[in-house]
Amino acid sequence: MEKIDNFQILEHKKSKRIIDIKIEDAILDKLIFPFNKFDITALEYKPFTRFTIAKSLDDLTNNKLSKLINSIVRDRNTGCFIIGPENISSKINDEFLVKLSTAIAYLIGNPNHDAMAEKYYARFTVKHEDKSDSYLRKAYINMDLHTDGTYVNEVTDWLLMTKIEEQNVNGGETAILHLDDWEHCERLFNDPIGRQNFVWRSPKSKNIDYKVEHPIFSKDKNGKPKISYIDQFPEPQNMEQGVFLQSLSDGLEESKNKLILELPVGSSIIANNYFWLHGRRAFKENKKLRRELLRIRGSFFYKNL
Repeated sequence: MEKIDNFQILEHKKSKRIIDIKIEDAILDKLIFPFNKFDITALEYKPFTRFTIAKSLDDLTNNKLSKLINSIVRDRNTGCFIIGPENISSKINDEFLVKLSTAIAYLIGNPNHDAMAEKYYARFTVKHEDKSDSYLRKAYINMDLHTDGTYVNEVTDWLLMTKIEEQNVNGGETAILHLDDWEHCERLFNDPIGRQNFVWRSPKSKNIDYKVEHPIFSKDKNGKPKISYIDQFPEPQNMEQGVFLQSLSDGLEESKNKLILELPVGSSIIANNYFWLHGRRAFKENKKLRRELLRIRGSFFYKNL
């Protein structure tokens, strides 16, 4: 793996499939000026500004960073990396992290429009009390393993999640599983029910007023399994589909190869959405609990790579 000045690049301690990238202060200091050129509103309203800050980041590495992260996230043997500041200081505030996340995303591809937030990204908070209609904000319930984009028409090749802030947190670790490490994958992938079209819908908070149909499993260009699945949104049309979904859910949650990670504040995890599933463990109850996350998801720039 090619070295990049002022970046620490290592295999993650829990999996060789995940690459851990730390950005040293020398790079962060040089990003302050180009990042300050645009406020968040400019990024939201003028898409070309997002490419500008992405180029500012990549230029500081002589274009090595974009090559590295694309090679990781497109490679089935890896497909996931965690990136963030080596040190968190007062200059690494929420606005800086939104811009850094944007820059990283735009080195990989074009983000989808996030209908829930009506922007190219979404920010949401997990707190003690919640009245939402999705597991996304339910602090004391596991968010089971899933992929993103199951209920929309947009192509969703990759997902980025950034931990903006957390306070009074115990639990809530990230759960993640690579399809090739899943001990039940072959059995369920070869079940013809998994290749049937399933109907997918979303709750009102997602702001999607249509349903989509697609199978859970498909094949990549090398014939290996891809998955598009989330437990809350399929509408099984018969007993076979309902029983298959239960078996799939049980197999994922009982997997002994699921990885449990603690993502540092300020860090982003980026994963290929076709062969990595992700979720979150329940938090321990605390009335002062607060975690803020940022989400960006989208398609690769070059589909043939």
